[in-house]
Amino acid sequence: MKQYLYLSLIPESLIGSQLPPEEFGNYYAVGTRKRTRGQAIFFEVERFESDYFDWSELERHCVAHPDGKPKRSAYMGIYRVLEHVPLSALKKLYLVTDDGRVLGLDRAEFKPEPISQYHLYQELCPVTPRVVSKLDPPEFCKSLTDRSKTVSVDKLVFTELTLNRLSRDPESNDVGDLPYPNLGHLRDCLREIEGKDGKMNKQVTRSLTGEVLFRTIKNGFFAGNGEDFVYFPMPSHDELAREHHEWWRSALSTFGE
Repeated sequence: MKQYLYLSLIPESLIGSQLPPEEFGNYYAVGTRKRTRGQAIFFEVERFESDYFDWSELERHCVAHPDGKPKRSAYMGIYRVLEHVPLSALKKLYLVTDDGRVLGLDRAEFKPEPISQYHLYQELCPVTPRVVSKLDPPEFCKSLTDRSKTVSVDKLVFTELTLNRLSRDPESNDVGDLPYPNLGHLRDCLREIEGKDGKMNKQVTRSLTGEVLFRTIKNGFFAGNGEDFVYFPMPSHDELAREHHEWWRSALSTFGE
């Protein structure tokens, strides 16, 4: 029976499984008896050379049950996992709603949008602040993974959230249906980086609270380490409604925050 390797972002962990991605996503979000539910975000990972992970443990524990049922999960690590997984090993990214609907995202080349002056980022792994920034996604990632700085991480996975017209003007009143709590505080944070003192980033919240509102994702998900940077674009709302209707309907029913 085939073994799969998954890098979960919420919480950070490396998991072996004999379930293919969609089955694993459903299991990870709702369990086997449907008594619990919770959003999941994870990568399928290609096996890689490592001195940090003991692959013999995977071979020992990720085996079928005596009755032939597949092993659903065998944990390989829960600490500093992303740091030790090469970006080249990241395959597809999967977003799972809290009722187990699974959407897979492929890699693509990132093309920046020049009209955005300000950005809102939700960091996902290994830390989870929400941050406004003047930096586009590659530059933001490079800044936070610069190990010459006192505050940095080895690698970072994050997503950009929509700001609507606030991405150009923190004073705009025409912001649409932004669902973020305390918009006044968000505006204050944008005003801080709007100044001329060279401030590029400002923390909005210290950590992720609740679940990621998939409907607020602007462009996709990013993972990087210095110059190395990968992008997993999010389909447009129209495409989601047209081609991934069940997943999108479930995502819209999640309130989060």
